Amino acid sequence: MLPRGMNPKQMNQMMRKLGINVKDVKNVEKVIIQTDTKEYVFSDAEVTIMNAQGQKTFQIVGNPVINSRKEEIPNDDINLIVDQTGKTFEEAKEALEKTQGDIAEAILLLTQQ
Repeated sequence: MLPRGMNPKQMNQMMRKLGINVKDVKNVEKVIIQTDTKEYVFSDAEVTIMNAQGQKTFQIVGNPVINSRKEEIPNDDINLIVDQTGKTFEEAKEALEKTQGDIAEAILLLTQQ
């Protein structure tokens, strides 16, 4: 929100005097923010970069699609458990998912059944 009576041009001039530069990023197709559990995907987002005293701040405007992130278990890990336990590929994969990828714990889980 601009101060009363100040137009955007005056605001930009004042910000430049303070050493703050604001620039729009053109032709943004997609912005993705990934956390350990979620993925935020902004399509057709508006992105602005503000550079103030060497620190860059990115502002993203848009409506994200929020997806849950599930870590893929490598086939090598699944095959190792199949070899060690004699269980099926599906059983080994399920055990790894239950143990959050912990190979030793998955083998113990399958051999104690």
